[in-house]
Amino acid sequence: MKRNSDFSLEKFSTEKIHAVDAKFEAQKIAFAPLAFQAIRALLDLGIMKAISDSGEDGITVDELVKKTGVSEYGVKVLTEMAVGMHVLLLKNKNKTEYLSLGKIGWFLLEDNLTKVNFNFTNDICYKGAFDLTDSIKSSKPEGLKVFGDQWTTVYEALSTLPPKEKKSWFEFDHFYSDIAFPEALPIVYKNKPKKLFDIGGNTAKWAIASCRFDPDVKVTIVDLPGQTAVAEKNAEEAGFKDRITTFAGNILADSTVLPPEPDAVWMSQFLDCFSLHQITKILKKVHSVATDKTDVYVLEPLWDKQKFEAESYSLQATSLYFTCIANGNSKMYRYEELVNAIEEAGFELKTAHHNLGSNCYSLLVFRKK
Repeated sequence: MKRNSDFSLEKFSTEKIHAVDAKFEAQKIAFAPLAFQAIRALLDLGIMKAISDSGEDGITVDELVKKTGVSEYGVKVLTEMAVGMHVLLLKNKNKTEYLSLGKIGWFLLEDNLTKVNFNFTNDICYKGAFDLTDSIKSSKPEGLKVFGDQWTTVYEALSTLPPKEKKSWFEFDHFYSDIAFPEALPIVYKNKPKKLFDIGGNTAKWAIASCRFDPDVKVTIVDLPGQTAVAEKNAEEAGFKDRITTFAGNILADSTVLPPEPDAVWMSQFLDCFSLHQITKILKKVHSVATDKTDVYVLEPLWDKQKFEAESYSLQATSLYFTCIANGNSKMYRYEELVNAIEEAGFELKTAHHNLGSNCYSLLVFRKK
């Protein structure tokens, strides 16, 4: 398949910002940890919600103190920072100052994408990010120790994370991939596969969606033992115990040999959890059990295939989570580098479906060369 080169990188190759604005952006970076925590406090203390509820007319500091129970000092330092960040607007009416919610504040308070990213950053990444430099040096997730020093990757730790952290991790993981499922399902099941392997099947979201979409398919979820146990429970609760089975094991272990001859192999937001070398290794295992007619589907958000800079930025930032928390050696990939790593395992890209779902996922379809 002839592949187009990166088509959306012009915005990353030109600089249109004025020096005075660039200096302001630099200050945002310099104070970013404090700015983040200020927003967290505004949300946790109910101050942001109280300001939002006041509508366009706004609310005074005195009224916020009464409504939230936060001290005048606390309200002032937090809201003044938010005004500087353009999260809040400060208006003067008849010599009285009122605070109201700006557009940025609305997104922080109401936008699902922003809330998922914010909670994930706070609960999973924030403390461990302090060890990013050490993670770069060692190629290990040095920040993972905030959850315990017995883990080598975050995936081993998932089943034991505290409830709040576990909730934020899974909401982040599911928010992105699940949105593309309705558009991906008709593509995958157009060829009516009867036996599908869901590698990295996690909590069985895709497997359950598959069984609901196609009454004839049987799905085998391949994942770590802790995850397959959760998947089995969810499959049974969904009524698909007879059609969803699991295969527990570490896909990278030499001892792990996949079952033979699947009609289709599905990997959703899975390969970004591995280095390019590991991706090739995994796909060689898939290649060894695939037939000439096995379709291999890879669903990934590729940062150079996004419509908007905000989406690319979110993916670039997510790469740093992989560096310091998840595993120390993977990232959110660009189109060409991911395809090349898969083709190195003996596959050939047949079709590429871009812009699936609101988060612009790419569904790449491969077969043996």
